[in-house]
Amino acid sequence: MRQEIDSTLEGFADACNQILVVAKQEKCYNTTKLHHLVYQSVRAATGLKANHVCQAIRRVVGNCSASQQVHTFRPTSIALDIRTFKYVEDEQTVGVTLKSGRVNFKLSIGGYQIALLRGQTLTSATLNQTRQGDYYINFVVEIDTPPTAKTPKIIGVDLGRTDIATSSTGKAWNGKQLQATRDRYSRVRANVQRKRTRSSRRLTRRLQGREQRFQKWLNHNISKELVQDAKRLNATLAFEDLTGIRESLNTKPRSKIERRRTNNWAFYQLRLFVGYKSAIAGVPVVFVPPAYTSKTCSRCHHVHPETDQKKSYRNGKKFKCGHCGFEHDADLNASKNIAALGLSVIQPESPGITCQLQGQMSLFGMFDLG
Repeated sequence: MRQEIDSTLEGFADACNQILVVAKQEKCYNTTKLHHLVYQSVRAATGLKANHVCQAIRRVVGNCSASQQVHTFRPTSIALDIRTFKYVEDEQTVGVTLKSGRVNFKLSIGGYQIALLRGQTLTSATLNQTRQGDYYINFVVEIDTPPTAKTPKIIGVDLGRTDIATSSTGKAWNGKQLQATRDRYSRVRANVQRKRTRSSRRLTRRLQGREQRFQKWLNHNISKELVQDAKRLNATLAFEDLTGIRESLNTKPRSKIERRRTNNWAFYQLRLFVGYKSAIAGVPVVFVPPAYTSKTCSRCHHVHPETDQKKSYRNGKKFKCGHCGFEHDADLNASKNIAALGLSVIQPESPGITCQLQGQMSLFGMFDLG
């Protein structure tokens, strides 16, 4: 059975690579036009079923639309549609169409997954092979989500590396354990990679997988608690829009260790986890510009510009306002500023965050629904 699955995965990857070559040569990334160019030749060359070839065309077009640099496809997964798989709820089996024909597999899943699949009409799935040689099938299910209602309450969340997340409610998730784990795996990988043997490459992949699973586990827990708090308080979650933060930080002179730590910062994964959990829970989420959220006093809203650096407003984890003397935890201060900006997003009739300086009123912040 493994040989039949592997043969289908290899044929699907081969089909994608052939389609990719034609798409680049003809500069054609339209699904219908590309279908007419490659369908007959790819199906004859790979021996795949008709719908497998159609799915391969869609995958190539989708990947090229998402990324400008698509190199080669590996035989690790195949996209399935309603014609190439069938889920049988009563028997807990799934029938998958391979190159050799339809094959039925017994599912080994938990009660939570069974409950999600109950009564569902599944139309798409993906068959995956892990590096360890195991096979998984991912089903796409539709879940009814409650409508998000407007609320005057908002929880601001400041993201960072010292503290992975700090909410304006006073809750924080320390990043020391994550940073220590990443540093340890980095040292072990560096020692193993010096040997440059086949076994060292396998060990490197295993270490990378462990590190990624630990990061995912941590982000799942943080996102779950944030959404639960917002649900309990009937509040909106507000985050900084950190798109492009790595590129901007990498332009600054930093040590190799600091560059690695920044590039390993999985803030976007946390954002994705919060996104789907909040949709299921009916919790609204907004994004605000990150500019000056750390340099603004959350009490008097005085902004400390670059010219104030000699009168430093931050000492490690402590924030001290040079205007009113307010002292606070720096990350908690930033999260309260994010919450205030988020409130201006969900209530656009409000005037924004203002600061009274020498008889003049200054407006802080431009707001974006994200």
